[in-house]
Amino acid sequence: MDLFEYNMSQQFNTKAPLAARMRPESLEDYVGQEHIIGKGKMLYNVIKADRLGSIILYGPPGTGKTTLAKVIANSTKRKFIQLNATTSGIKDIKETVQKAKENAGMYNVGTILFIDEIHRFNKAQQDALLPHVENGTVTLIGATTENPYFEVNRALVSRSYVFELKPLTQENIKELILRAITNKEKGFGNMNINISDEAVKFIADISNGDARRALNAVELAVLSSEEDENGAININIDMAQECIQQRALNYDKDGDNHYDTISAFIKSMRGSDPDAALYYLAKMLYAGEDIKFIARRIVICASEDVGNADPHALQVAVSAAEAVNMIGMPESRIILAQAVTYVACAPKSNASYMGIDAALNDVKNITVKGVPAHLRDSHYSGVAKLEHGVGYKYAHDYPGHYVKQQYLPDELVGKIYYQPTENGIEKKISESLRRLRGK
Repeated sequence: MDLFEYNMSQQFNTKAPLAARMRPESLEDYVGQEHIIGKGKMLYNVIKADRLGSIILYGPPGTGKTTLAKVIANSTKRKFIQLNATTSGIKDIKETVQKAKENAGMYNVGTILFIDEIHRFNKAQQDALLPHVENGTVTLIGATTENPYFEVNRALVSRSYVFELKPLTQENIKELILRAITNKEKGFGNMNINISDEAVKFIADISNGDARRALNAVELAVLSSEEDENGAININIDMAQECIQQRALNYDKDGDNHYDTISAFIKSMRGSDPDAALYYLAKMLYAGEDIKFIARRIVICASEDVGNADPHALQVAVSAAEAVNMIGMPESRIILAQAVTYVACAPKSNASYMGIDAALNDVKNITVKGVPAHLRDSHYSGVAKLEHGVGYKYAHDYPGHYVKQQYLPDELVGKIYYQPTENGIEKKISESLRRLRGK
């Protein structure tokens, strides 16, 4: 490192944003993503052995994709080149490939190419990269916030391992905050800073798994605070709330308020109150609740509480669950709101839910000898002697495609499990069943 590079390095350690300064340089300092980078995991092992193949890192902002690429850069003996898809084009790809060929031919050294936001490369740019990844001229590390199976060239994905990074846990974020406060070289360790446990917890919770957002809030709190008479900077919940520009809610994702809120949310949809349902949805979103968790509850409500009174409710709910998985926040608030209001306003019936529970209860408590002989399978060999299927009436051979015959086992004849309501579409179902059951 020459004098110029040293000076640049020193300036970076003091003037760069806290989130950039605090990026770890080794696997041992990397926080989170234990499911892919924990000791003994495949990715950990290949990085340690410097045998990394092409990979795509996929996950929300602030989960450590670029940080992991930097760690790999510090761990490898190969040349490391970084491009950003928002500012690079085919010309940059060609120049990088040429450098990689020179590194291999002249120095027998491989090249790792890190492309941030790779999903922003268009098809032509991705196609230009493909043959050089395929023949090993470069080892690709792509980082993307979008699902690579949708946004990245299939051929490129098929030649890479895809690793999904999850939002960091609250404990991960807390560790990073405290590390930033105490680190003397890159953080605020040379300052007298007191941060309350309540403030740390609030920032960790409200950052929603985004390390960058959490560290930006800490940095703003430190730099915008005045020292007290003892020369200390004190960061409390009020300061944390102001810096992250979000009001602290009484909402603990693992506590009673979480369960109370989701209970009120479901009961509001069940009770056909879209306004209350939207309020509780907004409360959960504001507090950083997992949108996939919310979507699952809407799907359950659509089947349990709406059912066949409006079968479209389940379709809307399932589509919403798939969409939020694809889109993410903040747009998912719109998708969830559409599903919530549809389910809340739909006619209600729990007939299917009550029916299956009644049937399960009978399965558990009533001994049944078997399926009636005329309903048994008559296709396998030797069945003629058993008279399986004999006497079965094929419904489509009769007027109205219906013929009365016994379907329940002998022990359960006369049992009625499904009792449709008079709401919505179930009113027509109820009328039809009354006719059929009366025949």
